[in-house]
Amino acid sequence: MASGIRVDADSLERFASSLFQAAGVPLEEADLVSSSLVGSNLRGHDSHGVVRIPRYLPLLDTGELVAAADLVVQSETPAMICADAAFGFGMVQMTRLIERLEAKVDVLGVACGTLVRCGHVGRVGEWAEAVATRGRAALVTVNDNGVLKCVAPPGGTEPTVSTNPIAIGVPTSDQPLVVDISTSVVANGKVLVQHVAGQQCPEGWLIDADGNPTTDPAVRFSDPRGTILPMGDYKGFGLSLLLDILVGGLSGGSCPPAADGAPGTNNVLLVVWDPERFAGTGHFLGEADKLIEFVRGVNRKPGVDAIRLAGDRSAATMAERLAEGVPLDSGTWASLCETGRGLGVDPPTTRTPA
Repeated sequence: MASGIRVDADSLERFASSLFQAAGVPLEEADLVSSSLVGSNLRGHDSHGVVRIPRYLPLLDTGELVAAADLVVQSETPAMICADAAFGFGMVQMTRLIERLEAKVDVLGVACGTLVRCGHVGRVGEWAEAVATRGRAALVTVNDNGVLKCVAPPGGTEPTVSTNPIAIGVPTSDQPLVVDISTSVVANGKVLVQHVAGQQCPEGWLIDADGNPTTDPAVRFSDPRGTILPMGDYKGFGLSLLLDILVGGLSGGSCPPAADGAPGTNNVLLVVWDPERFAGTGHFLGEADKLIEFVRGVNRKPGVDAIRLAGDRSAATMAERLAEGVPLDSGTWASLCETGRGLGVDPPTTRTPA
């Protein structure tokens, strides 16, 4: 990522929280959302980091995001909960959903929850990791209520479904192992980051409205819209299609095409398992550790120092950014500073990259 400046992570988090508080968000919620966003930046997922703040705040004025929103239960059994997030911040409502499901898993060993009309939940892997850190396994997926259409079917030129990410997290004897992927070649937010930074996208991400390959991120934000390609061609698109139906159908939300005027919120599906209630936590951790050790120990190609698994790059990036600061491109930084000026919040001191 090309960056003009670096900002100390703690300073960036305080700045982000101050922006939310100045916009009327209660302190506890502002801190939680800011921690999540900066946490994504620290791990190298800048598409789900502070670049989102100038896009979140106007939604508070339109009612598409609501501070201090309650979690409204619509249907509940000992094994499941179907809730309305009431346009609350996704990070806040996901934290509440996990807490509600934890109590159910304690009793039954497995539980499932959905959210409808939920604010952007950020990086779905964060929530799979939050569950796995507690010794449970989780699957998390979201759709965009049929409103945000980013990905065309193989052979098509018109975007039809969103990027529909899925994350699976499991506990190990060390750190949780989490896979967090979009069902498209790349997350829409990564295209947004390139667009804000004034940079081209890599080849293979996008096609324009005529179906021609392009590296111009502007095609995703102008009419007629270009499209992101599905991950693995028809395999990724098929997975996206089924996830969209599961999320929209179970949560009470919408699959594409959404009705006119439908809110562009997240709908969420979360499943949690307790290994202890199945074959036992000891067995689960033993098999996880065995497989991880086996994979890391395979013969490597010349020039490959180590086999890298999910989370390795993020951990290395976090260590580097905690020490050296979070890099922000000039477009993102300018947008944050402009937002701060409008709210009377001064930006933190920046570092000059070495």
